[in-house]
Amino acid sequence: MKPIYSFLFLVILFASCAKTETTTRTTQSLTNEWKFINEDITHAQLPETDVSHWETVDIPHDWAIKGPFNKEIDAQKVQVTQDMEKTARLRTGRTGALPHIGVGWYRKTFKVPALTSGQKVLLVFDGAMSDAHVWINGTKVGNHPYGYAYFYFDISEHIKPGQENLLAVRLENKESSSRWYPGAGIYRKVQLIVKNQVNFKQWGTFISTPFVSEEMVQVNIKAEINGEDVKVLTEIKDADGKLVASNTSNEIFGNKTEQNIAVPNPKLWDIETPYLYTATMKLYQGNTLKDEQNIRFGIRSVEFKRGFGLVLNGNVTKFKGVCLHHDLGPLGAAVNKAALKRQLTILKDMGCNAIRSSHNMPSIEQLELCDEMGFLFLAESFDEWAKPKVKNGYNRFFNEWAEKDVVNLVRATRNHPCIVMWSSGNEVPDQWGNEGVKLAKWLQDIFHREDPTRPVTVGMDQVGNTLKNGFGAIMDIPGLNYRLPLYNEAYERFPQGFILGSETASTVSSRGVYKFPVEQAKMKRYDDFQSSSYDLEACSWSNIPDEDFYWQDNFDWVIGEFVWTGFDYLGEPTPYNEAWPSRSSYFGICDLAGLPKDRFYLYRSRWNTTDETLHLLPHWNWQGREGESTPVFVYTNYNSAELFVNGKSQGIRTKSKETLLTRNRLMWMDVKYEPGTVKVVAFDDDGNAVAEKEMHTAGAPHHVELMADRTNISADGNDLSYITVSVVDKDGNLCPTANNQLSFSVSGAGKFKAVCNGDATSLELFHLPTMKAFCGLLVVTVQAAKNPGEIELEVSGENLQSKKIVINAK
Repeated sequence: MKPIYSFLFLVILFASCAKTETTTRTTQSLTNEWKFINEDITHAQLPETDVSHWETVDIPHDWAIKGPFNKEIDAQKVQVTQDMEKTARLRTGRTGALPHIGVGWYRKTFKVPALTSGQKVLLVFDGAMSDAHVWINGTKVGNHPYGYAYFYFDISEHIKPGQENLLAVRLENKESSSRWYPGAGIYRKVQLIVKNQVNFKQWGTFISTPFVSEEMVQVNIKAEINGEDVKVLTEIKDADGKLVASNTSNEIFGNKTEQNIAVPNPKLWDIETPYLYTATMKLYQGNTLKDEQNIRFGIRSVEFKRGFGLVLNGNVTKFKGVCLHHDLGPLGAAVNKAALKRQLTILKDMGCNAIRSSHNMPSIEQLELCDEMGFLFLAESFDEWAKPKVKNGYNRFFNEWAEKDVVNLVRATRNHPCIVMWSSGNEVPDQWGNEGVKLAKWLQDIFHREDPTRPVTVGMDQVGNTLKNGFGAIMDIPGLNYRLPLYNEAYERFPQGFILGSETASTVSSRGVYKFPVEQAKMKRYDDFQSSSYDLEACSWSNIPDEDFYWQDNFDWVIGEFVWTGFDYLGEPTPYNEAWPSRSSYFGICDLAGLPKDRFYLYRSRWNTTDETLHLLPHWNWQGREGESTPVFVYTNYNSAELFVNGKSQGIRTKSKETLLTRNRLMWMDVKYEPGTVKVVAFDDDGNAVAEKEMHTAGAPHHVELMADRTNISADGNDLSYITVSVVDKDGNLCPTANNQLSFSVSGAGKFKAVCNGDATSLELFHLPTMKAFCGLLVVTVQAAKNPGEIELEVSGENLQSKKIVINAK
């Protein structure tokens, strides 16, 4: 077998659906008509307990996202060693200031058809926040404490076939159990699987490719089986449904079977061409079909090579990645595939090619989308090991549960082609001391045992120490969180031959907000609790993007980066941790509403190599700054451009390696503000004018304009359309300082879901149909009903002309 840092593998993806029936098994998603109460009820698990007054909800569900915001909720007095703090300080918005602390009970009745002899019933959770205790018909079947973990129970003995069954789940979030907003409730899907006694074991199939070439791929399939005297028939079909290979095996070794199948002329899975095959695996006992799995998978070769890093299908590929927390802004932690796809679509346009789930186990829906859209994925497990960061964090469960949680993570997700690396932890305090080194090795060995084809990393922030104690040396991939001054030493002393920027930048900015004078700063704070979108402000431990660009550009052994973060998230409002009402982050390349900040275009100018980028900042509404210096930046993939203010040239600027900033930005630092028109004209390398963009001083707010990310959505009760609302003047120019209070009315075949303006200090509730614009913009989310038809959104505001838009639900 090849070493862990050099591997080839084929990955599978189990398709999910509300209910799938074959002759062998049924898979049912338990989605609708749950009963919920946000308090601890004695005997809530018993069938006779009256729940008529409980709320009726659908799963996935986050009980805390509707608020209200309250600075006393989980206010934490804590010394954050990751931020290099020396004393404990009170933090009021650290976990989002939303009411996620406490107990929630869920109940759901369901029926299981009459079972044949020996049939099994599994209850599968993709995640529940947190400390789940589960009962069937009043009898406890188990518990699982980690809120991000996959888990399941065999409930066969507790089911009443053909009758109503009661599922009850108790969840509890303790105070000081998280460093960010964790969400609350059954926030990922729950499934019921009924299958024969002879079956493919849950999460027991793994497919790899020990050999890949243009002419042929060797597909190796290992499957764990419950049953004896069986055979497995596997058929592989291409994306058009054409059969390309098949194999039958009746050799069982213990409870495992293995097949090797040759697929001719394979089409490879890649970030540009994420091609997926389908495999149907049928399990027979004698001539009787007992179980069946329908599997999507992708074929690709992956190698981590000294001095170069990731080699994907023979091509050196740097990680142009972002870190993502699991919340979906105004939707909270409740998983929604349309919301996830919107995020990934925005990131794809930026040129992003990789996602790090930080600091949590990812959802199946996110992995499915990354498989389909062509994203590399770094799947992370824990933010804590045995030593705590917060009093009631995962440290309470680590010794008993860490191995079980890693096993479930790997087995539930290892068959996704997007995953190219595991992470066993992030900035764990266990980096100090010999015991931490042993834990790192122990966890890495578990990952290797469950999946010998992928390497393991840890996001290290205490790099100076891990250089000394061996912690960093034993990892397959040494991941450095920030610590750019130690990159050279880490490369020289670590034996792997490369390093990964597992967490980079942590630049802070507020969309549409600009501060003067324009200068680089660390932990800069302002009276309005916003950060400047000139993209020159960072945290005490971090840096602006240009510093990471330098290392990515100049050293092949720096194998890429995962920027903190792709989107703003709830909680961690650094540098305003003590500044109420700040309650969400400023780190995002996009804001909490999903609207790109200026920084989006800086990354896009480097990462998106196929589309033109030409972006001007700041806005040009500066009443009272007439005649004052107002620097103008341009983010573009062109090397030079000329700037004009009201037709007067401000000169040509050309990218230069003389300074870090001039490598990636075109800057006119001495522009004097005067109302009117700012225009930039970009030149190609031969000096030809090839693109231009204008920005105008806006007049008074006059009306709103609406633009949907999708005007056609599915009438499935879950699909979403995101409508960007712009406050504009009579000529249609965005009013960049407008903060009008807007109201929203939805009618027809859908409903109002949420609204967000991206302001980290706003205490307006996401689920109410009114909110102020922030810097002239906000985003309204509407959700389709289950009946097709038109959904009409009307947006109005005081002293503004209203506007309507129609979304078609089909």
